[in-house]
Amino acid sequence: MRWLRVALIIPLVVVNTLVHALPLLAVGVLKAIVPLAPVRRACNAVLVALAESWIAVNSGMIDAFTPTAFKVEEEGALHRGGHYLVLANHQSWVDILVLQKVFNRRAPFLRFFLKRQLFWVPVLGLAWWALDFPFMGRYTRKQIARNPELGRRDMEATRRACGKFRDIPVSVMNFVEGTRFTPQKQASQASPYRHLLKPKSGGVAFVLDAMGEGLHALLDVTIAYPGGRPSMVDLIAGRVPAIRVHVRQRPIPPELVAGDYQDDRAFRARFQQWMNALWQEKDAQLGRLLDGAA
Repeated sequence: MRWLRVALIIPLVVVNTLVHALPLLAVGVLKAIVPLAPVRRACNAVLVALAESWIAVNSGMIDAFTPTAFKVEEEGALHRGGHYLVLANHQSWVDILVLQKVFNRRAPFLRFFLKRQLFWVPVLGLAWWALDFPFMGRYTRKQIARNPELGRRDMEATRRACGKFRDIPVSVMNFVEGTRFTPQKQASQASPYRHLLKPKSGGVAFVLDAMGEGLHALLDVTIAYPGGRPSMVDLIAGRVPAIRVHVRQRPIPPELVAGDYQDDRAFRARFQQWMNALWQEKDAQLGRLLDGAA
């Protein structure tokens, strides 16, 4: 029965993607070849409306075809016209669907920082490009140490992306662990957290530096899967009994908005201390969500 559900839902997801992606790509091309501000603004509005419609249909299919129970707790009201930095823990590709379902048409459209290789994903890669998703090199600390130019390259890519976001409502999404959580990764990096990997602060610092006072708040999102970390097939097959999400709005410390994270050691230490404290709280919150106490 579960595999029949998968066989029925996947074609619907493909059709939904094509129905929305093809006009989205057409509008994206128009935006690229007619670089006039009024045209860009009009195209951006159409692109976001198409993307939000695509997400709404996907979310509707999750509600209609799976038994998954969503429990969402929020601290603070969301505003569709705002500018947010969104930080979340990362365990599965399901996280993206969860974030889209929670925030769609309630907060500004989510833009993710993506690995450069994802540009080549059929259809979706071009759709992400049309929607101004930033594509990053995602270099390791060792690679940057050997070639500092790589770090500056990602920083410039972040600045270019955030420059586009200044004039439109946006939720800039960052999975600061840099990769999906597994017990093996947790052990290999000797993570001090029970449920999380170590946070990587550089990308967050670059966004705060690039967008400055333009960000209204930080949305601290904790995602929990009490039944275990799921795959996308698990969700479609109805093997995810519950998903719990906690959203907390936090002020962004003004002293961390602008600073030289790459070359100022004192600033970098303060920034990492803030991130580590935030992650310590998230680890405790995730434990409560998994235990069902929150």
